[in-house]
Amino acid sequence: MYWWAALFLAALAAPAAVYPVFLMNVLCFALFASAFNLLIGYVGLLSFGHAMFFGFAAYVTGHMVKVWGWDPLLGVLAGTAVAAILGLVSGTIAIRRQGIYFAMVTLALSQMVYFFCLQAKFTGGEDGIQAIPRRPLAGILDIGNDFVLYYVVLLIFVVAFLTIYRTIHSPFGQVLKAIRENEPRAISLGYAVDRFKLIAFTLSAALAGLAGATKAIVFQLASLTDVSWQMSGEVVLMTLVGGMGTVFGPVVGAAIIVTMQNYLAGFGEWVLVIQGTIFVITVLLFRRGIVGELLGLTAQSHRARPAHEPAAATQSKAPAE
Repeated sequence: MYWWAALFLAALAAPAAVYPVFLMNVLCFALFASAFNLLIGYVGLLSFGHAMFFGFAAYVTGHMVKVWGWDPLLGVLAGTAVAAILGLVSGTIAIRRQGIYFAMVTLALSQMVYFFCLQAKFTGGEDGIQAIPRRPLAGILDIGNDFVLYYVVLLIFVVAFLTIYRTIHSPFGQVLKAIRENEPRAISLGYAVDRFKLIAFTLSAALAGLAGATKAIVFQLASLTDVSWQMSGEVVLMTLVGGMGTVFGPVVGAAIIVTMQNYLAGFGEWVLVIQGTIFVITVLLFRRGIVGELLGLTAQSHRARPAHEPAAATQSKAPAE
């Protein structure tokens, strides 16, 4: 519990040392990766279309805040709700397939949403929705100030992250893990597997939408980049680098990838080459991701420790005998 408190205190103090907008970008993508990890890491469903929830929620939030004049909080909630509905519809279609076929269906649906966003009038086409206003949140908080907005984004992230954590460690989460490990056995035990998959898919979509809606407020922009297939690829990369199926893995992976994109931007297109190289190294050296390998080493050391204790005890008794 102490290290949880330490992490939270570090997050509270972070804006004093690091640019708040960069930190908010990390938090948004960390939430996006955590939402994606809920699906692939704990249900075993690989989605190549999660950007449609992330990007479309950003468009909805941007339009409602800028054009309709909604409060930013209501705009974020509306974007999240629309992403959940989109997840429910697309999940109903996608979960009928498994493996690579599921991935291809989600990719196809994502491309349909991408072309819709490209042609629809309310999205602004290739220009996107720019200059989204940061009106006072609930008429009270001045989120035009980056420091104030950072703590709002941090609160959103913490609430969403705890929701994911509670879901994973609930009886519902145990059923999801059972489906991941052996779906036929879960069916034989009487679980409605498709219903559990659909709930998990919808929850993951809603949280991904929350991340995209929050990012739209932070950067005051919703663009085609957020809904493109490259964005879906990025979140896969973040999850695998950090550690798929771990709680903090996606957060670490998102922090690494966003930091690279931010501080290596001067290399231009070479950033993609550097990312690819790091991904290959990670796959070769850290097959379970950075956090996954660290947890594995920690568990291994704990298992090895009792084995040495009897030997040490025997050695200490030997002189006495």
